[in-house]
Amino acid sequence: MSGQLKITLPKLGESIVSATVVQWFKKVGDSVALDEPLLEVSTDKINSEIPSPASGILTEILAGPGQELQVGETLAVLSTGEQRAAVPAPKAQPFGGQEEILTPAVLRLLQEKGISLHEIDRIPHTGQNGRLTKRDVEEYFASKPQQKHCPMAQVPQPAGGQQERVKMTPLRKAIADNMVRSFYEAPHASLITEIDVTRVVRLIKEQKDSFYQKTGAKLTVTSFAARAIARALQSYPLINASLDGDTIVMKRFVNLGVAVSVDQGVMVPVLRNCQLLSIGELSRKIAELAEKARTHTLSPDDVKEGSITLTNFGMTGTLIGIPIIRYPEVAIVGLGAITKQVKAMPDDSVAIRSVMMVSLTFDHRVLDGIYGCGFLNELKKHFEEDISLD
Repeated sequence: MSGQLKITLPKLGESIVSATVVQWFKKVGDSVALDEPLLEVSTDKINSEIPSPASGILTEILAGPGQELQVGETLAVLSTGEQRAAVPAPKAQPFGGQEEILTPAVLRLLQEKGISLHEIDRIPHTGQNGRLTKRDVEEYFASKPQQKHCPMAQVPQPAGGQQERVKMTPLRKAIADNMVRSFYEAPHASLITEIDVTRVVRLIKEQKDSFYQKTGAKLTVTSFAARAIARALQSYPLINASLDGDTIVMKRFVNLGVAVSVDQGVMVPVLRNCQLLSIGELSRKIAELAEKARTHTLSPDDVKEGSITLTNFGMTGTLIGIPIIRYPEVAIVGLGAITKQVKAMPDDSVAIRSVMMVSLTFDHRVLDGIYGCGFLNELKKHFEEDISLD
């Protein structure tokens, strides 16, 4: 029986109300199979492929690349009536007398990474029936020696001028829109404290090799920061909340978002229930999520339901930063670079200590400065005193 099916933008995660079309994998007139990827969309949290909800012929595309839509708006129209013969999937050049079927997503990734079709036979295929997957391509690309280059040499110079106009990527635009919303809707306030991380740094140096052998993950300051935040929130639950109209929603769980720098911006995968995790479990999950962010393999579940965010700009050598809250959360913690300083000790002696500046930016509608100061003091206590690997 024939029919017209409207394909709408699905809800891609908590608090996501819109997305921007990145590209279509199909064109009008193409046959589409059930669950076959139709297009890619971008939000401030993740890039996602939208699958077809049915088999049919794509008869109309209503949203082009770069267009932003709200959840529920129509993307395209699919005819589910009588179909012509299915169009074969894109194929690579034959290798050794065989042809290999590649999905549009894999073809696009090969192009982005600059991997020629003639290299495909060198890539291990781990997909169903020996097919090449996006993860296969990412792992192959990561294992290749990268040639050094000068980025400035590749920047096209505008004729007769000294400026260049670069259009934002969909991800960058989505991040910008969310930051503007957060900054102007929530009155931001910030506090900064100094934390002595000498004992943590010493423990990491002493235990890093055995810890890696035992857990398969690196022991880092970020792991201790995640644990200290989770423990401090037990005493200051308003920091771990969101605002719904005039109602403060306090969470009984700590879903910590950890900012990860990627080539198109910043992704924030979420460590779920990190109040229950040991240092070893935190380290493994942070490493796993960071790798998924950098290889663009995060799923919608990896970025949803965050309750507070941690960003470590100290990895770049920056001493202090005042980040913007990630809506609809009410707080974000920033870690600065660790430096050596001469400090007066409680017994009036002088010692060289490793110190780190930590900032808290919060929504002043939900909590006051004195409450934020209490949270930072509690965070400082756990950071300086709770240094076991349990």
